[in-house]
Order: sequence, then structure tokens, then C-alpha cells
Amino acid sequence: MKVNVAQLLKEPIGSSRDWDIRGEEADSGIQLNGRVRLLRTDRGILVSGKISTRVDILCSRCLTHIEYPLDLDIEEEYFPTIDVSSGTPLPLPEDDGFPIGANHILDLGEVVRQYILLATPMKPLCRDECQGLCPQCGENLNYGPCSCKPPVDQRWVKLEGKDR
Repeated sequence: MKVNVAQLLKEPIGSSRDWDIRGEEADSGIQLNGRVRLLRTDRGILVSGKISTRVDILCSRCLTHIEYPLDLDIEEEYFPTIDVSSGTPLPLPEDDGFPIGANHILDLGEVVRQYILLATPMKPLCRDECQGLCPQCGENLNYGPCSCKPPVDQRWVKLEGKDR
């Protein structure tokens, strides 16, 4: 997911390019689809757009592998590290933007990775009515009840079988 932006850096502020991402593979092997716009700013290049993907994660209740769809709205600014005309090094701004490489290559990989991490739910579910695992035997309760007896709280054992 690398784009050569040398020509765009030579163009006036407000120039833009659209870039389709179809079946691109992130560094992690995740397939990405979408479209981003590269917009020349006074300091660098603003990347904005929508990318969709599916990540393979575990259901937090039953530990089943699920493919979870993610829609990412990306908007980040990249800053050149080398002046495109003179070749002199440029300082990065203090607001911690993303660098454009020495060969004027803009790499979206790290931005996409960070957006995927932020968009992935903390406790994903395979479905809303997921029953989870039996706390005694570990059986997946989505396939039916297990054969375990319910646990007995030893504090209440003396009360079993007594009349009131």
C-alpha cells in the first residue's frame, strides 16, 4: 500500500489524486477495499477516504473464530522528509504526523493498522445471542446444553432438603 507522491508534492496546494484500493493486502495479510483521496496541503499530503476489510478474531464468549467486517474512515496527514525539488532534508512537524519516505513514497500500512486496531471491538460476539462456554466443562453452549450438573455453593448445602 505504497504510493509515489513525488509529482503531487510538486503541484500547487489543493491538487488531488484518487487512489482505488482493491484487494490490496496490508502487511498483516488482511484484504482491503476502498478509495482514498490524496490532497496536497501547504505542509504535505492529506489522505482521506473509506476502506473496508474483514478481520479474523475470536468471539469473546465462545472463542469461535469469526470474520468481523470493519469500515474505516481514514483521515491523516503525511509530511515529506525530503524536499522534492532540492533534495534537502526537512524537519517533521511537532504534531506527530506520518512521514513520507526519502524516495517520496507514502506508505498507508501503519495508518491502516492503527485504524484497524481502533475499530476492532474489545469484546466481539459471533452473534448477539451467543451462549458462550460452560464454566464447568468448557462445552460450547451454542450447540446445546452440556451434561454438567450445576455447581453447588457449599454455603447453602445445609439448607437443601430442609422444610421451612
